[in-house]
Amino acid sequence: MALMDKIFGEFVDVIQWTDDSQDTMVYRFERYGNEIKYGAMLTVREGQSAVLVNEGEIADVFSPGMYELRTANLPILSTLQNWQRGFESPFKAEVYFFNSKLFTDLKWGTKNPIILRDPEFGPVRLRAFGTYVVRIADPSVFLREIVGTDGRFTTDELTDQLRNVIVARFGSVIGGSGIPVLDLAANYDQLGKFVTGRIAPEFANYGLELNQLLVENISLPPEVEQALDRRTSMGVVGDLRKYAQFQAAEAMRAAASNPGGDAGAGIGMGMGFAMAKQIGEALGTEAAAPPAATPPPLPQERSFYIAKAGQQTGPFPLGEVRRQVQAGELTAASLVWSAGMANWASAGEVAELAPLFAATPPPLPPDHS
Repeated sequence: MALMDKIFGEFVDVIQWTDDSQDTMVYRFERYGNEIKYGAMLTVREGQSAVLVNEGEIADVFSPGMYELRTANLPILSTLQNWQRGFESPFKAEVYFFNSKLFTDLKWGTKNPIILRDPEFGPVRLRAFGTYVVRIADPSVFLREIVGTDGRFTTDELTDQLRNVIVARFGSVIGGSGIPVLDLAANYDQLGKFVTGRIAPEFANYGLELNQLLVENISLPPEVEQALDRRTSMGVVGDLRKYAQFQAAEAMRAAASNPGGDAGAGIGMGMGFAMAKQIGEALGTEAAAPPAATPPPLPQERSFYIAKAGQQTGPFPLGEVRRQVQAGELTAASLVWSAGMANWASAGEVAELAPLFAATPPPLPPDHS
């Protein structure tokens, strides 16, 4: 009996894990032959969980606390082993500790540009990067799907796969969003929340919880950014003629402040003056250039108002006035007015209407037959 007590006493009675690294997600408690003494104390700290694996099969999962490894505390393992009451010999099992804290500042980014169609610039290539935060939500799933038999599993072994998932979903989201390139910066928060909602179920399949995804930057290719900078510069400059005058004034101020400059400086300033003058003349000539010739508007037919029985009627176009004259409804003594006339006047005194009365035959004489 003393020999057996000595053998049992050689086994570690306390099973625990402390870690000062920032990237360890899972640690397998190392034991020779995986033999754990029956009645050993298992300590699971806050921010941790532990899983017992018996002969390759997940047996029990422990949340933070202290546990004495006996039959009453190991219902699943006891069932698997079919232990009898009073069984006190060592048993073979593996203990995996899981770090359930938040793993922050994990990086993601596009390896290749994302091509999309922008309403203002047309087809453009974008690159994006940011960070995300995850934690182990289901140790059993994470052990089964990701860790396997790895004795020490770190974030570096997983971030490449998670980054690929993020980039694939981010490309789909931003490509279908329809947000113009120049407005993307104002929508980083919304994009991050939307992508988080899209990706969270896929992370859950790994036993992970995606807490947050941040979009830090979305950039254009360097040549496109340079063109955009030039376009922005043009907008800042504004009136090119005034800008040329300002440049000339600056050159004159520099010349006045350095009257003893060498000939080369004078030549340089002279060339600057000439260029500013040419630019100003070109802009001035362009500004003074007459607009392209366009045909004048079609002449409008003059209309007349006619006084009848003390009432103003009309206006009538010249053709209608001619008809009334021919019908005898308008006489040379009838008062008329048109735009440009100071007062009402007799129709026979208006230059445009007088010829109508000259060509009008007199009324027929009464029938004396």
